[in-house]
Amino acid sequence: MALVLVTGASTGLGLATALELADHGHDVVLHARRRDRLDGVGAAADRVRGVVLGDLAEHEEVSDVADQANSFGRFDAVVHNAGTMDGPDVFAVNVLAPYQLTASMPLPARAIFLSSSMHLSGRPDVHLVDGRGGTYSDSKLLVTTFALALAARHPEMLSHAADPGWVPTRMGGASAPDDLAEGHRTQAWLATAPETELSPRTGGYWHHRAAIRPHPAALDDAFQQELLDALAARTGRALPAPISEARGATSQTSEPTRRRGA
Repeated sequence: MALVLVTGASTGLGLATALELADHGHDVVLHARRRDRLDGVGAAADRVRGVVLGDLAEHEEVSDVADQANSFGRFDAVVHNAGTMDGPDVFAVNVLAPYQLTASMPLPARAIFLSSSMHLSGRPDVHLVDGRGGTYSDSKLLVTTFALALAARHPEMLSHAADPGWVPTRMGGASAPDDLAEGHRTQAWLATAPETELSPRTGGYWHHRAAIRPHPAALDDAFQQELLDALAARTGRALPAPISEARGATSQTSEPTRRRGA
């Protein structure tokens, strides 16, 4: 069974994702902003392995969430579900926190990032990572780009973006037209399905378990790298080097050693 972290899981799609995974026998670590946010979870909290707490809008608290999560060991999957639609924390929660958590934890075997069809109207501008003048659509384009950049640079792991649809959660509103039950199933499936069921294996943008084409900028290698550089500068944390680069560095440093020993 898989060890899975789900962020923003005290309510809505995050809680539904966490409980579906737990009901299928997986070890789930549930993230909530504060302890009192768990009041609505009730007895369902007994179905998860553990809880981590912290406000993902705050840089230091994101670091603390990562430390708490790391105490459980390396995760098989992390579902970056937490998000906000408006206000000053849109970029901090929707973009910076998923990046910072990824850079502050051992890379999981799988990472799933919540996107939105609204990312299609987002602006491909890396300067928006500072949160000034950006919109929800912009934030979702950037986090989708991050998910696909991670897949391109770390093929040893599976990284996907998922659009849950416009569903009637607290964020989506009671009049949202899409199926609430379908809103979390793709995330749970991507986190645990056999790799043979996933096409593409990594680097997909999904809606209701179907891979569809994202905004062209999200697939652009140069834009991906610009975004990674901007996120590293903004958070002060860099992602681990791809395995191919790490192997290359090892080879370069070990060759002189062999010669000295000859």
